[in-house]
Amino acid sequence: MNSLLIVDDDLEVLDLLKKFFVQHGYSVEVATDGPSLWAAIERQPPDLIILDVMLPGDSGLILCQQLRIRHAIPVIMLTAMGELSDRVVGLELGADDYLTKPFDARELLARVRAVLRRVDERSPVSQERPRPLIDFADWHLDVTRRELRSPDNVMIPLSAGEFDLLLVFVEHPQRILTREQLLDLARGHCHDAFDRSIDVQVSRLRRKLESDTKRPAMIRTVRNGGYLFTPSVTRR
Repeated sequence: MNSLLIVDDDLEVLDLLKKFFVQHGYSVEVATDGPSLWAAIERQPPDLIILDVMLPGDSGLILCQQLRIRHAIPVIMLTAMGELSDRVVGLELGADDYLTKPFDARELLARVRAVLRRVDERSPVSQERPRPLIDFADWHLDVTRRELRSPDNVMIPLSAGEFDLLLVFVEHPQRILTREQLLDLARGHCHDAFDRSIDVQVSRLRRKLESDTKRPAMIRTVRNGGYLFTPSVTRR
């Protein structure tokens, strides 16, 4: 049973979403603000967080940014703001998906399932099997543990979306991939995310991988083509 933490200051919304997800087989905790969010995670880290933007105290955007620093828990953000720029900000801060209010609970359920499925697909089938380890340009990616380490052996935190995108790159090195191909490979053919979301995730990865983000060497932009992951990749 997957566990969810739903964070919203609208008690009616919380009650409706909790009942809906419990009916669909999820374990659900709720929170109304930052302090109750951190307290819930301290008690039991959830498999996924549904986080509203408009909260008392720290906003959902600030909390999402803090979550990305402290945890690798997937985050789906909810907001009444439907502008493209608002969604981009959420993705920039590490959200794995974004849904605008008002929404159909069935669509939110589909997005929750999609994010959890992407995470599960990267999890080990058996702990007895050797961990897939991927090396590129002196960086090390542990697929099973979802860990990225720098050449200095420093752990680099990745959101679920960043990890999925990086895995697509290392599985298709030295090959030009269009935005549509990246969306399909990282999120599935049925995902309706807009192209700009891939650009945002690439930008976030570059800030973590590249020494000079203005002249990226590892993830190159190919004009009218897409993106090219340039390093050679080896598996252990």
